[in-house]
Amino acid sequence: MMQKEKPLMPVISEPEPSEYQNILRRPDQGGQMMQDRVREIIERVEQGGDGALRALSLEIEGLVPDRFEISRDVLLQSGTDVDDQLKVAIGRASENIRTFHRAQMPVPVSVETLPGIRCSLRYAPIERVGLYIPGGTAPLLSTVLMTVIPAKLAGCREIIACTPPGASPELLYTLGLFNIRVFSVGGAQAVAAMALGTESIPKVDKIFGPGNPWVTHAKMQLAGRGIAIDMPAGPSEVMVIADESAVPAYVAADLLSQAEHGPDSQVILLSDSMPLIESTLLELQIQIEKLPRKKTAMEALKHGMAICVSGVEKAVEMSNYYGPEHLILSVKNPNETAEKIHNAGSVFLGNYSPESAGDYASGTNHTLPTGGATRAWSGITIHSFMKSITLQELTREGLMQLAPTLLALSTAEQLDGHANAVLQRMKQNQ
Repeated sequence: MMQKEKPLMPVISEPEPSEYQNILRRPDQGGQMMQDRVREIIERVEQGGDGALRALSLEIEGLVPDRFEISRDVLLQSGTDVDDQLKVAIGRASENIRTFHRAQMPVPVSVETLPGIRCSLRYAPIERVGLYIPGGTAPLLSTVLMTVIPAKLAGCREIIACTPPGASPELLYTLGLFNIRVFSVGGAQAVAAMALGTESIPKVDKIFGPGNPWVTHAKMQLAGRGIAIDMPAGPSEVMVIADESAVPAYVAADLLSQAEHGPDSQVILLSDSMPLIESTLLELQIQIEKLPRKKTAMEALKHGMAICVSGVEKAVEMSNYYGPEHLILSVKNPNETAEKIHNAGSVFLGNYSPESAGDYASGTNHTLPTGGATRAWSGITIHSFMKSITLQELTREGLMQLAPTLLALSTAEQLDGHANAVLQRMKQNQ
């Protein structure tokens, strides 16, 4: 008799809410040792500038570029080594991303709160932004599109991009499609360089882009020092809620599409159908054998799990507790279910909405909060590259009408200078 193969992910049945914290724990992201090392890297870049970057590049990447900035000529020449079909795909993806993000342009506000008092809100681009473009085991051409396009639409004056040394022709070609400055620096040291500035790399006003735990730790530590960042965007994760209407082959493929990102990715299946779970686990066994990044996916699946729940409502409860980066709703009524989702980076509705579409070309942005940060953070939008400025204009009559309110509040707060600023104007207009 043949022995039944052990499933690639454990199956958990009917967990109680008190168990969620333990069950839905994310993979360890390096702990104190990594945080200390990242802190050291930041300090070295802050103190040593380009010299520190060269030393760190040799230590970590084993490669020191002749110069950090990649010339425009090199970016443009890389196109000769790129397949024409890929160029067409990049163009199509760019148009979809541009269309969706252009529709997000904010509208200025101007309103008269009282006669003679007008309050306004206008939007302005962040002047100089820094983009981290992963280029290690998986060079993310799509991240170039997801960050540069909204930055351009927002009107950012200068765009700086950093990607690890040894970038592929395809990545260089994609970077070369835009008039931006590109530097051959990777990891936590690249984030530090953009945040603090070096002799070669300008200091930026805000840092964007996903990355491995080193990059995420660097962004968070620098955020603690007052540097603006887009969000905590670390290792990928996907949660799939599936009922009996789901297709096991599709569900397995979606789980593997995230598992192949890296060994620290996490994939979770929630379903009220044990037959669906069993069929999906069988599909995982079949499909992973054909995956070039099988070893990486196998490591990621060690953090994965399939959870059998009493119904879709219970699955939604667990999903909102977990707050996934990507959430796929392979259920009968995905739009109705989506209305109950409060914590998620990007949601994919129905059997024909693979997570891959959002990663590449549907138009939505794939730079999303991870690690449960969806409880308070959003993914990149055009608003991420802009800031709002409020204005107010009071006529003499408007100020006189508001004066009693201003004086009452400033007196209650014991801020006599505030009251005096009003009283001086009242004296002049008696």
